[in-house]
Amino acid sequence: MTHTSLSDPWRTVDDAALRRQLLDGALPDLMAHAEALCLSGHGRIVSYSRKVFIPLTQLCRDLCHYCTFSRVPGRGQKAYLTPDEVLAIARDGQRAGCTEALFTLGEKPELRHAVARDELARMGHDSTLSYLTAMCALVLKETGLLPHVNAGTMQADEMAALRHVSVSQGLMLETISDRLGEKGGPHYRSPDKVPVRRLETIRLAGELAVPFTSGILIGIGETREERIDALLALRDLHRQYGHIQEIIVQNFRAKPRTPMAGHPEPDIGELLWTIACARLILGPEMNIQAPPNLSSADYPRLLTAGINDWGGISPVTPDHVNPEAPWPAIERLRAATATQGRLLVPRLPVYPRYALDSTRWQEPALATLVRQGMDAEGFARDDDWCPGSTITPRVRPPVPGLAPDAGLAALLDRAIAGEILGEADITRLFAARDGEVEQVCNAADALRRMVNGDKVTYVVNRNINYTNICTYKCGFCAFSKGSTEDHLRGKPYDLDQGEVLRRVAEAAARGATEVCLQGGIHPHYTGDTYLTLARAIRTAAPDMHIHAFSALEVSQGAATLGLPVRDFLARLKAAGLSTLPGTAAEVLDDEVRDIICPDKLSTAEWLDVIGTAHELGLPTTATIMFGHVDQPVHWARHLIRIRDLQRRTGGFTEFVPLPFVHMEAPMALRGRTRKGPTFREVRLMHAVARLVLHPHIANIQLSWVKLGPAGAHIVLDGGVNDLGGTLMDESISRAAGTRHGQEMPPEAMEDLILSAGRTPRQRTTLYGPVDAAMQAQGRGAAPLSPLVLTPPRKSENKRPQAEQVRKESVCHAE
Repeated sequence: MTHTSLSDPWRTVDDAALRRQLLDGALPDLMAHAEALCLSGHGRIVSYSRKVFIPLTQLCRDLCHYCTFSRVPGRGQKAYLTPDEVLAIARDGQRAGCTEALFTLGEKPELRHAVARDELARMGHDSTLSYLTAMCALVLKETGLLPHVNAGTMQADEMAALRHVSVSQGLMLETISDRLGEKGGPHYRSPDKVPVRRLETIRLAGELAVPFTSGILIGIGETREERIDALLALRDLHRQYGHIQEIIVQNFRAKPRTPMAGHPEPDIGELLWTIACARLILGPEMNIQAPPNLSSADYPRLLTAGINDWGGISPVTPDHVNPEAPWPAIERLRAATATQGRLLVPRLPVYPRYALDSTRWQEPALATLVRQGMDAEGFARDDDWCPGSTITPRVRPPVPGLAPDAGLAALLDRAIAGEILGEADITRLFAARDGEVEQVCNAADALRRMVNGDKVTYVVNRNINYTNICTYKCGFCAFSKGSTEDHLRGKPYDLDQGEVLRRVAEAAARGATEVCLQGGIHPHYTGDTYLTLARAIRTAAPDMHIHAFSALEVSQGAATLGLPVRDFLARLKAAGLSTLPGTAAEVLDDEVRDIICPDKLSTAEWLDVIGTAHELGLPTTATIMFGHVDQPVHWARHLIRIRDLQRRTGGFTEFVPLPFVHMEAPMALRGRTRKGPTFREVRLMHAVARLVLHPHIANIQLSWVKLGPAGAHIVLDGGVNDLGGTLMDESISRAAGTRHGQEMPPEAMEDLILSAGRTPRQRTTLYGPVDAAMQAQGRGAAPLSPLVLTPPRKSENKRPQAEQVRKESVCHAE
C-alpha cells in the first residue's frame, strides 16, 4: 500500500515506513505537511453542519467508563423521547435554519434494561432501531430536516432500513485495541465496543452504499501506534468501498461521576499530532474533523494540523455527549476560522462528493431532498432565495479579518489584463465564497466601469412567443406543450399571423424598437413558417428590428426544407431577420445536455448554427441557463466555448445569464434538480462572465424577470451594464413560476438604474442610440390590449416529426 502527499518525504512510502515517519517526525513538520495536503484537497474551505441534536434515548447496554450520556431514567421519566418531543426539537432546528437532525442514542438498551423493553412495547416497537426508523421518517415528513443517525453496531438489514430514512450514518471506531475492553479498561462490560464488531458495521455500510462517519477517540489509554493502526484500518475500508465521508479525531474529556473522572486528558500536542497523522494517512480528499468545543480557545490551531471540518454545530441544542463543552456560536466560529485564512461554509449532513452523486448514495426520495438543499458544489444552500421568488436576496457582510487569497488576486489581475483563462482558473473563480465573492464582483465591476462607464442600457421591446406547442421534452421547460391535445400547465396555442402582426403594431405604437420572437418546435411548422413570419413582420413594420428564432428553430426549419443551415439563414436574413437570440444554449456541455435536453441540439450543433449566423452577418446574443444539475466546471466550459467562438466570429452582442426557475419545471417537480442557483452563484455568474469574456464581449446583461428589482439592484454592482428588454409580454419564465411580472416599462427601468447610482440609456438591439421621439413614445404608453391565444389549427402540411428530421439532417451544416 502506498501513501501520496505533496512533499518528497511523503510521496510514496509503504505503511511500515509511513508509521516510522509518523512516530519519529517532529510535530511542526508533520503539521506543515498535513496542512499543505489539506489545502490541496479542500482549498480554504472549512465546513460545518448546522444541526439539531435529538437524543432519542440515553439508555445504553454498554458501560463505557468515560460516558455521561448514558443514564437510567429517574422515577416518572421516560426512557425515550416521545414523537411530540422529537418533533418539537426538530421544529426548533427548522426555525433556526438547521439542515441536519442528528439522532444520537445508546446502543440496544432493550437488551439490558426492562424499562426500555416495556416502553418500546407500549409504543408498538420491538427494538430501539425500529423506533429510531419511525422517528427519522417523522422528522423527514414534518420538517424536511435530513437525518443523520449514530445508532451503534448494526446488522445489514437494520442499516438498510435506516438508509431509507437517513441520508448518512455514523459509528466511531474509537480504537482498534482489544485490550481496552479487558477488565479495568474503559470498554470493559461494553459488548458493542469490540473493535472487530465495529469494523464489521463500518464494512456493511460500504456494501450498502451508506455515506458514513467514523473516527477515533484519543486519550483513553491507547498508544500512538494503536491510533495509527485504527486510522489505517479505516483507510483500508474506505479504499474498498469509498463510503467513509469523514473521520473524526475526538479528544477524551474527563467528566465528573465517571470511573475515568481522574484520568488525564490528552494535551493539545497529542491532538494536533493525531490530526496530522489522520491527514497524512487518509490523504488530501478525506474530510477530517475535530470538534471545536472540546479544545476550548485553542480550537483555531486545529486547522493548522489538517482538519477541514468542524462537525455539527447547533444553534438550538447542547452537545448532549459533552454537555460541559458548549459549541461556539456560528458567527464566532466563522471569525475564528478566518483568523487562519480559511472560509467557513455550511454543508449538509452528507458531504459534497456524496451529495453530488446522490443517485448512488441515497434512496430516491432522500436524493431529492439533498439536491434541493444543496448548491452547485454540493454544500448547503446559504439562504432561502431562489430565482423567480419574491424573497428579497441578502448579501452577508464579509467576515472581518480574513486575509485575501494571493492566488485569487493574481487570477483577477490576469483577467482584467485580458489574459485567456483556462477551465481550472474559471472554476476557481466560481468557487469564491464569503469575502472572496466581493473580491470577484469588485474586480468585475471595475472592469465594467473601464469598458462601459457608468451607463446601464436597456431596450424597449416585446416578446412574442407564437406557439407553446413543442415536440421536444426538455426537462427544465414549463412553457411547452407536448401536443395539440396536451393541456398540461395551461392550454396549447398557435398564434395566427394576424395576432402576431397586431402585437407587432401595438409594440411599435408603445415605442418598441425590437420584437423578439421564439416558440416551441411545432410538429406542423416548416422552414417556410419562419420565412413567412419574418416577411410579414418586415412588410408590416419596416423599421422594426426582428430578433427571432433560436438555433434549434433554425436547425429544424432548415431540415424541413432540405437546406443546409447556411442557406436557410441566408433566406431568413433576406426575409427581414435582423439578429438571433442565443437561447437553446442552456449549458454548452453535453454531459449536462444529455440529462436536461437529450433530444435537443448538441453543443457542437448549437455552436455551428450560431457561428454560421455570425459568418452571414447575423449577430446573436449568448446565454447560459444555469442552476439545475450543472456544476461550476460546466459553467467554465460554457464560457470558454462562447469566448472561443466570439474570438473567431465577433458576432455576439452580449452575454445573458439566465438563472434556472425551478417552481414548475418538470425535472424539478420530479425532484431531479436543485432549486435554481443560489444568489451567490448568480452574482458570480455575471461577474465571472465579465472577467472571462473580456475583452471579447463588452456587454453583460441580467434578467430582471428572474432576479426581480431587488436582485437586479445588487447584481448591477458586479460587472453588469445592461438590463435587457422591457418585454411587454413574458411567457416562458412566468410559466416556470417566476413572480416578477411581465413588463418593466422605461420609467421603471430608469428608476431602478438611478437607484443603483448609475446612468440609464435606452438602446437599440445592436447597442445604438434611440432618437428622442421614439423614446418619448415609450413613456406613459397605453396599457396593452388583451392577448388572443389562438387555439391550435389542424394543418394539411404536416412535416416529419422534429427529432427524426434532426437525426436525418445533422443540421446540414457546411
